[in-house]
Amino acid sequence: MECVLISGLPASGKTTLAEKLAKELGLKTASGSQILIELAKEHGYKPATANWWDTPDGMKFLHERASNPEYDMEVDKRLIELASKGDVVITSYTLPWLTDFGIKIWLEASPEERAKRLSQRDGLSLEEAKEIIKQRDIENKDLYEKLYGIHLGSDFSPFHIVLDVNQLSADKVAETVLEKIRKVRK
Repeated sequence: MECVLISGLPASGKTTLAEKLAKELGLKTASGSQILIELAKEHGYKPATANWWDTPDGMKFLHERASNPEYDMEVDKRLIELASKGDVVITSYTLPWLTDFGIKIWLEASPEERAKRLSQRDGLSLEEAKEIIKQRDIENKDLYEKLYGIHLGSDFSPFHIVLDVNQLSADKVAETVLEKIRKVRK
């Protein structure tokens, strides 16, 4: 029963790494974003794309969510349940602090690198991407500090692996993490 938890700030490469690790290790994937989208739908929103968070409607939901901790607590409850069953790679901002399950990975990337990735991924101007990254960082850090006392982006104590991904390709990140997972398993 294997569980891998991947965390990092927005656009640090969590989803890409999760997909690569799941394929290599023969595991399923799950994410806080997927479950949060389920909750958004349950509350009348209509998320249409994986990058919905960066749309005006997605940002509206994130603001609503910030004033209602029930959303995030339900997401975390559902993710913990998935993690306890194993055979999964999960991306989550909070799960590494909230559970003892799995190998925990933090992907560290500068705001500039993350904005560049977001710009390329979503077809945004670099300036638009920088503003989105700035806003999401502030909101996420504030939310999780208030909700759980987590210092997102500065407390790496729960992690087995902390990897600076600024100068690494997605394939190199996956290769490096797989190598480190094999060492942690021993």
